[in-house]
Amino acid sequence: MKLTIVGMSGSGPSAGSPASSYLLQAEDPDGRLWSVVLDLGNGSLGALQRSIDPFDVDLYALSHMHPDHCADVSGLYVLLRYHPVRGAERNPGLEPSTVYGPPGADRRIAEMYGLEDDESMSDRLDVRCWETGHVVSVGPFEIEPFPVEHPVPAFGFRITGPSTLVPGTRTVLAYTGDTDTCDALEDLARDADLLLAEAAFVEGRDTARGIHLTGLRAGAAATNAGARRLLLTHVPGWNDPALTRAEAESSFAGPIDVAEPGAVHLV
Repeated sequence: MKLTIVGMSGSGPSAGSPASSYLLQAEDPDGRLWSVVLDLGNGSLGALQRSIDPFDVDLYALSHMHPDHCADVSGLYVLLRYHPVRGAERNPGLEPSTVYGPPGADRRIAEMYGLEDDESMSDRLDVRCWETGHVVSVGPFEIEPFPVEHPVPAFGFRITGPSTLVPGTRTVLAYTGDTDTCDALEDLARDADLLLAEAAFVEGRDTARGIHLTGLRAGAAATNAGARRLLLTHVPGWNDPALTRAEAESSFAGPIDVAEPGAVHLV
């Protein structure tokens, strides 16, 4: 699997990065390239187009409905409908793009765009709901959602797919979405080859619980779950990434990186 960091800023775009969005790609045995986008936060749709045409994405996976993880779905809808070459206005038979999100995501997406109660985006966006324990298969990927701890319904993802580093084997990427420490976090990250973990809070400064991880808590989650590598993300523009990394290094002995927009990680 190839992971491209589209955006990694927490709570909204920063001067240097869009908000949360990650492109995951892998080929199936026939050589067909499959693409999944994890979250589509503020500012990410433009950056995504540096790596892929949004029409070619096979599935958009939303962890939850805070704007820094889903706001650019509105722009995606406009693109899918009005693009002068590939849009639905010129291609009436175009299949809608598949979007998965928490229960009620379809209505929230419509409200975010400003639709009335009797209007729908279903002709361009096929919005489906995550179900705990139900694995979603798309091409060579298997995506298992785990409900995590956040002020709104939120999911982390355990994604199994073909390994880029060891051809012929399967590998696991775990993505926390937004969460604090919880039982599901350890379950979704169990023995993951790469844990993509949010670390929006700073120890000693951010004392609220049930919202976000710190670097220290992300590292502890990786250690407790037996994850092999840790990639820290969702770092707000007002935080020092070096401090976030130092916190994680105090609780996890394995390889650690901090996500940077445009960076590619092989799994």
